[in-house]
Parts: sequence; structure tokens; C-alpha cells
Amino acid sequence: MASFFSRFKEGLKKTTPTFYKIFGKVGGIFSGKKLDASSLDELEEALYGADFGVETATEIIEEIQAAYKQDKSLRGQDAARIGATVLKRVLAGAEFSTDFRAHNPEVICLIGVNGSGKTTTAAKLAWRFKEEGRGVTLGACDTFRAAANEQIKTWADRLGLDLVASQHKADAAAVAFDAWQAANSRHRDILILDTAGRLHTKSNLMEELKKIRRVLQKHDETAPHHAWLVVDGSLGSNSIEQARVFHEAFGLTGLIITKLDGTSRGGALVGIYRELGIPIAYVGLGEQKEDLQPFSVENYVNAIFGIEE
Repeated sequence: MASFFSRFKEGLKKTTPTFYKIFGKVGGIFSGKKLDASSLDELEEALYGADFGVETATEIIEEIQAAYKQDKSLRGQDAARIGATVLKRVLAGAEFSTDFRAHNPEVICLIGVNGSGKTTTAAKLAWRFKEEGRGVTLGACDTFRAAANEQIKTWADRLGLDLVASQHKADAAAVAFDAWQAANSRHRDILILDTAGRLHTKSNLMEELKKIRRVLQKHDETAPHHAWLVVDGSLGSNSIEQARVFHEAFGLTGLIITKLDGTSRGGALVGIYRELGIPIAYVGLGEQKEDLQPFSVENYVNAIFGIEE
């Protein structure tokens, strides 16, 4: 099986080619090419284009420029390591950590807009937990979208997952209620709820999410224990507004950033974390079930800057 780093490296290949070009990528690592004013300009443009955000891009550029002023022989790999050091500092504390043993079942609510990959992510996440030896139940609470039930049922059949679902336009909170009861009676460790991403209005959606919370709390007053926003990484800085709205309404405890393999804007998660401080639980680096990976600051930053330890 591919290493975590190689999955990050492969998944982020659309984000990194400009960096590789600037630093002179040879044989999979940065070459010894000296920097010049032109390459610094290119790097600045690449950082802004990748949607790291103005503050982070400025910090990286300023530290590289300061080092360049001190040493005109600064080379590509030196600048890459400076950039990586800054980005790791910005992302300090961004990794999500929990042992998932505090509650039985531990309830994870996946929320986000349609098109973010939420339903697919719910199935991949359930499969990952199952592979780790945990008992998992999926709750199909996106009853508003006609295709959602069929989609999650297909994934559940394919991956051998325990699923609680109902018909299209059923009450989502009722499905959540049934899913909790099923997970509890079957002694599952984790319950993952796939919720709606669109209703008639934004307020409708937020009210439905709050109703799901109220229903779950009839079983367990601390549920849901995790509220994870699934956001499409290709949206770039627009994803920050999504995170801001859901965080204000529902109180996010984690992020899952999907579709990082299909975008040159893989820095969006930096802006979300920097502004809201929400830890990043998983990232989607491809279409296969194994491509949903726990977020690693080290692997993410090293893959971005092409550093192989």
C-alpha cells in the first residue's frame, strides 16, 4: 500500500507543478538552482494562485526574501524549506485528534453543501473506520436530494457497510433518530450521519440541522459529538465563506477537504484553518476509497513544496 506521504504527493500534484517549475524539480526533489528576482515573483504568483491566502503567502515570501537578501546564493531547495517551515507554523494544531471512545456510539454529523462530495465521503469514512476494526453505522439523512439515498446505498453495498435509510423526502431527523437506535442496539462504536446540503432556503437547511441535533440529544444530550464540514477544495477562497456560515450556525468541530487531487488551489484549507481555527480531520486525494486520508501537516506541506525527508 502506498505510504501516506506518497498519497499526499500524488493527490496534490495539480497544486504543486508551478512550485516544481520554479525550484527546478529534478528526479522528484528540488534541484540546486539558484533563486533570482524572477523566480521569487513566480513563487509569489503561485502562492496566491493556490489560495493559501494573502497573509500566509505574504509571510512565506517575506521570509524567503529576507533569507535571499542575506545570501544571494540561496537555492531552490533552501527556499522550499523556508516556505515549508512557515506553512507548518501556520498549520500548527490543525490535525484532528480523537480516540472515538468517549461515547457509545460516537456520533459524527457530516454537513456541507451539495456537490462537496459529502455522501461519498460518508461512505469512505465508514469504510476507513471499519478497516480500523471499529463498528460503524451510516445514517442516510440527506432525504431531500433524490439521488442521495441511492448513492449511499450503492456505496454501502459495495463496501459492506451497515446503513439505516428511508425513502426520499422522509423526515431527516427521524432517520437520525432511527440510525442512533440501530447503532446503539448493535453496539456500534461510531454513527456517521450524511445530512442534506440544500433545502428551499439556507434558513430551512440550518433549521433541519438543528432539528437533527435536538432529536439526537433525546438519546444522548452530548450528541452529535462531532460536526464536520465537508468542503470542496477546488472552491478555493470561496470555501472559507461556507465554513464561516456553517460554523456560526452549527458549531463545527472539524473539516474534511475533498477533491484536492483535481485542483490547483490546494491551499484553501490553510485559509479556513487560519481564520476559524477548525482542525482538519481528513482530506480527499482521489476517487478510490483509500484516498480519504487523515490530515497530516507534515505530509501536506512536504508534498506542496516537494520535500522528501
